[in-house]
Amino acid sequence: MPKKRTSRGRTKGGKGSSGTVHCSQCGAMVPRDKAKKITGRITLVEPTLAKELRSQGAYIAPSTDVKFYCVSCAVHRGVVKVRSELDRRMAGRLR
Repeated sequence: MPKKRTSRGRTKGGKGSSGTVHCSQCGAMVPRDKAKKITGRITLVEPTLAKELRSQGAYIAPSTDVKFYCVSCAVHRGVVKVRSELDRRMAGRLR
C-alpha cells in the first residue's frame, strides 16, 4: 500500500510511543506528536489600562495560551490547510 506521508502524519521519529493530549475543540484524545500545537499570547489587562501602566513604566507580562488540535479540527479552523500531493512533498512552513 502506498504511503501518503513520509512521516505518517507524526513527528515521533523512532522514539517509541508518545503521550496523548485532549483536543481543545472536540476533546478527542490525540497523540501529542500528531496534534497541532498552537501557542498564543493573551493579556490579562484591558488595553486602555495597559497603555496607562506602560506609560508609567510598568511591565505587563503576557500569559501564554497553549492549545492542541486534532487534525480534523485544525483543518476545520484553518490552522492547517488541505494540500495537494505535490505541495505535501515540499518541506517548509505551512502557514
